[in-house]
Amino acid sequence: MVATIIDGKELAKEMRSELKKEVEQLKEKGVTPGLAIILVGNNPASLSYIKGKQKASEEIGVSFKLEHLEESISQEELLEVIEKYNQDDRYDGILVQLPLPDHIDETAVIEKISPEKDVDGFHPINVGRMMTGQDAFLPCTPAGIVEMIKSANIEIPGKHVVVVGRSNIVGKPVGQLLLNENATVTYCHSKTKNLREHTIQGDILIVAVGRPHFIGADHIKEGAVVIDVGVNRLENGKLVGDVKFDEAKEKASAITPVPGGVGPMTITMLVYNTVKSAKKRVRP
Repeated sequence: MVATIIDGKELAKEMRSELKKEVEQLKEKGVTPGLAIILVGNNPASLSYIKGKQKASEEIGVSFKLEHLEESISQEELLEVIEKYNQDDRYDGILVQLPLPDHIDETAVIEKISPEKDVDGFHPINVGRMMTGQDAFLPCTPAGIVEMIKSANIEIPGKHVVVVGRSNIVGKPVGQLLLNENATVTYCHSKTKNLREHTIQGDILIVAVGRPHFIGADHIKEGAVVIDVGVNRLENGKLVGDVKFDEAKEKASAITPVPGGVGPMTITMLVYNTVKSAKKRVRP
């Protein structure tokens, strides 16, 4: 068996094409979707991620604003900047790029963003709405993963999903979204004993631990769907996932590559959420 490749880049391209049409229709009604990203300091990885978000926004016609602040800014001053964007109707989405400097409380910052503009889906109100199956801004990477699984015509109801990793950004919410889709979900993490005994049972295996080549073919059930969320740079500069792709693709029925898998969908879901937010501004 050689796995079908679930091409996140291609799916993202298709979704952005549709979003571009939606933005054009919104503009005809006098609404231009706007996204504001707040960056504190000069983290090189953060700057790189923001470039991708800016490119995607401009590609579909979303107005983009980067508020670049000094690393020395106080928490109180940062919260004031966020409140300024909460009150500014030109911006439908607000995102504070993580990580933040040590002197700033990440939780306080996330909770300051208006839930109605929280296009990252990290605010406790949106997390609660997601947990209870209500309409909400869904976190971008987990939402992108669900879209990718569906795009490959993979049935989710009744499937056993095994999630390796329990971060608040990917692991926990992706399991919840798939539970909402009627899957049976098992979470594995750093304290899980006999990891392979769990992963080998997964009809759908999602790996998000940030450790290169952590999962090999021996961890994978024959014919499973494998979603590799990890993006790790080796010493030779090569980007690899958390899964040993070359082995896994011989055993899985479908698999996401790294790069070109989950990454492009994460950014696409961010602009999707921004457009969704902007639609609320359209007067009936």
